[in-house]
Amino acid sequence: MSTLFKELAELCEKLEATTKRITMVNLISSFLRKLEPDEIGPAVRLIIGRIFPAWSQETLEISWRTIIKIIKNLTNASSKDISEAFSKTGDPGDMAKILMEKRKTIKQVTLLQSPLTILDVYKCFLSIANAKGPGSKKKKEGLLYGLLSRASPLEVKYIIKDILGEMRHGVSEGLMEEAIAKTSGASLEQIKRAHMLLGDLGDVAHIALTRGAQQIREVKIRLFHPIKPMLAQPVENVEEALKEHGGKTAFEYKLDGARVQIHLKNGKVAIFSRRLTNVTHSLPDVVKLILDEIKANEAILEGEVIAVGEEGKPLPFQHLMRRFHRVKDIEKMVKEIPVQLYLFDVLYLNEKMMIDEPYIKRWEHLEEISGNIRLTPRIITSDAKEAQKFFEKSKKEGHEGLVAKKLDSNYTPGIRGKKWLKIKGILDTLDLVIVAADWGYGRRHEWLSDYYLAAKDEKTGKFMVIGKTFKGLTDKEFKEMTKRLLELKITERGGTVYVKPEIVVEVAFDEIQQSPKYESGFALRFARITRIREDKGPDEADTIERVREIYEKQFRSKAKINN
Repeated sequence: MSTLFKELAELCEKLEATTKRITMVNLISSFLRKLEPDEIGPAVRLIIGRIFPAWSQETLEISWRTIIKIIKNLTNASSKDISEAFSKTGDPGDMAKILMEKRKTIKQVTLLQSPLTILDVYKCFLSIANAKGPGSKKKKEGLLYGLLSRASPLEVKYIIKDILGEMRHGVSEGLMEEAIAKTSGASLEQIKRAHMLLGDLGDVAHIALTRGAQQIREVKIRLFHPIKPMLAQPVENVEEALKEHGGKTAFEYKLDGARVQIHLKNGKVAIFSRRLTNVTHSLPDVVKLILDEIKANEAILEGEVIAVGEEGKPLPFQHLMRRFHRVKDIEKMVKEIPVQLYLFDVLYLNEKMMIDEPYIKRWEHLEEISGNIRLTPRIITSDAKEAQKFFEKSKKEGHEGLVAKKLDSNYTPGIRGKKWLKIKGILDTLDLVIVAADWGYGRRHEWLSDYYLAAKDEKTGKFMVIGKTFKGLTDKEFKEMTKRLLELKITERGGTVYVKPEIVVEVAFDEIQQSPKYESGFALRFARITRIREDKGPDEADTIERVREIYEKQFRSKAKINN
């Protein structure tokens, strides 16, 4: 018997009402046990708010403006009603639930209309994503209107939360991994590894719950299904990196470009960005280079693409993004903005997974197959002075600094640990998400130009404001940012526009202070935007825990000086 979507929504309500991890794991596990096999994957994705895997090319392309339009049509709510409902909750899903409960026209439910099931909702999302071409916007609106018109207020709340990817019930991917492990009998380590390799908890849950722990152990990387990149933790200097890695490590240039994952099989090439978006079309010159030079039938490679100017000098990151965003006249862009590829890792080679091999071994394989493609400049050393000179050389050549890689480290997709450490010379930058913006004054009165900057609380999934700034962008960037933010607009109150947390910016600051002004308890002193991180999604932004770490390091440094 099909499981009702109402039951999933009620589960999410229970999860939202508790902060006890064990209770949450048990609630999800009990729910997963009663699902039909074909419901498992969709249900897991809907619970965590990731309708499609990160590597999937499927997107809903439903704007907040469209959602508001449909809610208005369903409820006859005014703009004032919407603003007041949002003010009460600060959450788009809760706002929609309030409006549906207070709707001014009563929905006529026929006896023939059946209640929504989990698969009804998921299949509708698939249909919305697959609506392409002329008239697709109208078709998407019609599909969503039909779905929401059948839903109860509680169901509407979670349908909208899923569309926005903003569940706010505290169910992280890590917690869902625990629930899948408990339900299936597989170990948590096995579930985590399968998730790293498949990049989709829905697939992991389906395999674990229908085929068992043995099949989970045998999961492998799939070509043309990108995996999350391994991440580096920041440290202050080369001495700290050497100490952390036992006195000797590999230092590679940290290039100021776009990280790419390249999949190759029998003459077919696909290139994915660090957000796992397919960018093959934007890089025909890189595709040709791979086909001409790589000495392998099958491979997954990692590298960095940088835009280059005269004499091969690196150009600012923004130049490269023009290549990635262009869908027409690619041949013209190839000539206008030439790029250089540097490779630094191999994750899969001729039917063999390489991620469990030590870094030093993976590099040897990379050297063997890379042909005339450049490898990222690197040294292996135990000498801090030599490492510092290499760092200064990297900066002088226009790059960001260094990445230190532990010689015996394996590759852990999607994990930010101490096996890789990034050294940029300063620790006073954070990647933060814009969650709201104020209209400017004077010459900036037509632009949203004072931005609320937030870090993610990993426990709750909520983005928490730690500062505001209007500094750092050009007039052209203010204008473009205003357009983008209005497309993400949720509501507006008193000159402040609240938006879906989507845009990531790199923010410099002088200091982190404790502050009761913001719910996070922290505030940035003299914050200014140094660049817009087009290559990063909100999941890759810095966390409140990271903010706390920097604050505590500052506090300890001050205490030393005062003593």
